[in-house]
Amino acid sequence: MTPANWAGLIVSMIAIITAFAGAVRWLVKHYLNELKPNGGSSMRDSINRLEAQMQIVLDLIKNK
Repeated sequence: MTPANWAGLIVSMIAIITAFAGAVRWLVKHYLNELKPNGGSSMRDSINRLEAQMQIVLDLIKNK
């Protein structure tokens, strides 16, 4: 292979690795955003509501 071919191969590999790292970073940021309360529509808000409802049910069971 010529030096130009090697340079093209190295640049291509760097571009692929950078694109993959960017995609992973975007996915992690997107999923971590779901774990923060935002006023009603995040997964964290749903879990908080379920925990509150579960506590009410447990209190009703204990009082019987």
